[in-house]
Amino acid sequence: MTTEEKIFNAAKIVFHKKGYAGARMQEIADEAGINKAMLHYCFKNKQVLFEAVFKKAFHQLAPKINQIFQSDSSLFEKIKEFTNSYISFVIDNPYLPAFIIQEMNNNPEFVVSFLNDEKRPNPNLLIAQIEREIELGNIKAIKPKQLLLNIFSLTVFPFAAQVLVKGILHLTDDEFNQMMEERKTSIAQQIINSIKK
Repeated sequence: MTTEEKIFNAAKIVFHKKGYAGARMQEIADEAGINKAMLHYCFKNKQVLFEAVFKKAFHQLAPKINQIFQSDSSLFEKIKEFTNSYISFVIDNPYLPAFIIQEMNNNPEFVVSFLNDEKRPNPNLLIAQIEREIELGNIKAIKPKQLLLNIFSLTVFPFAAQVLVKGILHLTDDEFNQMMEERKTSIAQQIINSIKK
């Protein structure tokens, strides 16, 4: 394993435990089994390291999402596959939604940079498929982008507002994780039921 791989693995562990704000470079160096000077040689500060970790995670997720969007599967199957894949990804990378929200406020250029990445998820084929299903009378007339926004919102919000959700619903970490596992199928079914004719 290269030094960079050790750093990425260590950073994911520490960011997962402490979040971006609570993570310290010394903790990441200790977790990676290297000294802090070496860590700073590879990544000058925590922001640069986190952006690198985020980009790596994003480049793992984006191809999966594009594969779903561009597949020959039915619309309903794509909705099921998307909610399953996205929620699985965020369960494995729970620090990402809060980081994205923070960066949208503090560093919008970084957010724009990954949204302009050529590997970003491209929903155009899925939007066209939704429009065809409406024309064929298979689903209710709904604006495709509103449907996608509904799917994104239902999958993203609990993770982005995790502290709030746990507090209002009185959930332990394990209960929250179990609820997110259940949402892999419940969100898809809810969306499908809402657009079925």
